Amino acid sequence: MSVEKFTGAIQKSYTTNLPAIHLGSGIYQNEIIADAKVYLPMRMMNRHGLVTGATGSGKTRTLQLLAEQLSAAGVPVFMPDMKGDLSGMAKEGVANDKIQERAQALGVSFIPGALPVEIYSLSGKLGAQMRATVTEFGPVLLTKILELNDTQAGVLNILFKYADDKNLPIVDFSDLKKVLNYLTEGPGAAEIKSDYGKISSSTASTILRKIVSLEQQGVDQLFGETSFDVEDLFEKVDGRGVISLLNVADMQSQPAVFSTFMLALLAEIYQRLPEAGDLDKPKLIFFLDEAHLLFKDAPKAFLDQIDQVIRLIRSKGVGIFFCTQLTQDVPPSVLAQLGNRVHHVIRAFTPNDVKALKETIKTFPKSEFYEMEQQFTQLGTGQAFITVLNEKGIPTETVVTHLLPPKSYMGPLSEQEYSSLLNNSDFYKKYKDVVDPQSAFEMLSERMQQAEEEKEEKQEEKKASSSRTTSRKQEKSTLEEVMGSPLAKQVGRELVRGVFGMLFGSTPRRSTRKRSSIF
Repeated sequence: MSVEKFTGAIQKSYTTNLPAIHLGSGIYQNEIIADAKVYLPMRMMNRHGLVTGATGSGKTRTLQLLAEQLSAAGVPVFMPDMKGDLSGMAKEGVANDKIQERAQALGVSFIPGALPVEIYSLSGKLGAQMRATVTEFGPVLLTKILELNDTQAGVLNILFKYADDKNLPIVDFSDLKKVLNYLTEGPGAAEIKSDYGKISSSTASTILRKIVSLEQQGVDQLFGETSFDVEDLFEKVDGRGVISLLNVADMQSQPAVFSTFMLALLAEIYQRLPEAGDLDKPKLIFFLDEAHLLFKDAPKAFLDQIDQVIRLIRSKGVGIFFCTQLTQDVPPSVLAQLGNRVHHVIRAFTPNDVKALKETIKTFPKSEFYEMEQQFTQLGTGQAFITVLNEKGIPTETVVTHLLPPKSYMGPLSEQEYSSLLNNSDFYKKYKDVVDPQSAFEMLSERMQQAEEEKEEKQEEKKASSSRTTSRKQEKSTLEEVMGSPLAKQVGRELVRGVFGMLFGSTPRRSTRKRSSIF
């Protein structure tokens, strides 16, 4: 097989006249072929993608490379910063011998550049505070982070259904606990029995304990007002898309929380955006790093929701790229929808690794240029097997690619640079302060107080009624005693006769006897 044939095949498969990302150039027989340029058409980026590879293989820098070119094309990007080392994209990269050597081998010039970056945080300590109300988060995602079983998830659904029906905003965990208490031990327990079903005290107690546990871990800071407005992810500066980084370095011990929160953002984006159809470039690209955390021990309802969002959101002009170590970390139903693949090296040290490698190879179009099983384990840092969808939606030729170096700084900002970036951010100021609106807690507290007052009033009325009844009984007893005397009976008879006589107009009969004179 000749180099010319290889170059021709790659050029035919990857060349496009539409806006595209330049990923790098193909490698053939261990040589970098600069003319065999590999492009990813932006038009196909809303068909989603997958970036995989072992630790240290260069996945993070691949995401950085994609983000840079998307931003330059005016496409905003959202991506999690797992270790806090992506903040360096806000300043220019530094040329060194390795970078210059890589650029020269690819036939390009290395021109350092900085990107417009906004940094967010779920704790509010490392960036602008990202929050959501509990209502916005929804029962399915909340079930995931609370680790509820099916029965407990059913009860949680009842809480949300009742709150929706009664227009009770559940803003934070205090609201959720109040609704739970109101429907379990409060006046709402009887109210919901016929329409929603009875909530057992044991199930309610378990849910309450799990909520309290998350509160003790500081997770309750995620919920409240002002909730994050997803429109802020679509910002542009001087025509360049803003890179929104979610720094989760301080939440590494709660992977299910931050991964689920990112999915909540994605669901909110889907609900808010109108249909867009096929665009020459996407409105937003959403990266989900450490994607295996999203699917680990996920209930079926949660997986169904992910599957639905992935299927439908591309019509809104949004692309999603999952980043993880192995292809098998992503469920088959989701994997089938990821048309763009960038696979870094796979380490085949164990029988399970070998099995995973063979399964991964099956997901690629066959190539006449590579012995793929062997080639996969020999990829160097910054090299990857690539296949994408061309502008017509057809999978491209599988190619081992030497990737371009990022132009921005590959590493974290200094502490001073980081603080300066936050202090100059309008979004940091916008979401800094917590707002406490009237919500379910206040509304139900008022209802419970009113119910308690009504209960006390009824008790007072009952006491007063009981007192009046006792008084009447005593009066009746006295009257009966008096009326029972002979004199009273006689007076009574005469009184009755007199009254009835007046009523019916009768006149007393005159005596026929003559009166006798006193004298």
